Amino acid sequence: MTEPETETETSTTTLWRPTGPEELALVEASGWTAWPPRLPEQPIFYPVLNEDYAVRIARDWNVPASGSGHVTRFEVDTAFLARYPVRQAGGETILELWVPAEELAEFNRHIVGRIEVVREFHAQS
Repeated sequence: MTEPETETETSTTTLWRPTGPEELALVEASGWTAWPPRLPEQPIFYPVLNEDYAVRIARDWNVPASGSGHVTRFEVDTAFLARYPVRQAGGETILELWVPAEELAEFNRHIVGRIEVVREFHAQS
C-alpha cells in the first residue's frame, strides 16, 4: 500500500513595497492582490527585501512627493523569484528586486495571499 500524497505548501518570500497614495488606491482596487501596470516612464517594478529600507523610502521620498507614504508587505512564491537577482542599490541593506514592467502581470500571479499596509507616514499639517 502506498502512502497518500500530501499537499505541499508553497515556500514564500516576504517582500515590501513603499508606495504613495495613488499606487495604493490601485492596489486596493485590485482587492489587495496585484500591483498596477507600470507607467511608460517606469520600466521596472522594484519591491524591496527589508522593511527598514521600505520605511525610509515611504517616509523620506513618498511623503514629500505626495503627502503620504505607505509600506506594504506581501508574499511571493520563492521558486518564481529565483529569476530575479537581488540588486544592491546602495548600502548593505538597500536590497531590491528588479522586475521588468512587461513581467509584472506574471509576477502578480505569483503573489500568495494579500498585499497589506504595515506602516503609514503623513505630512505634518
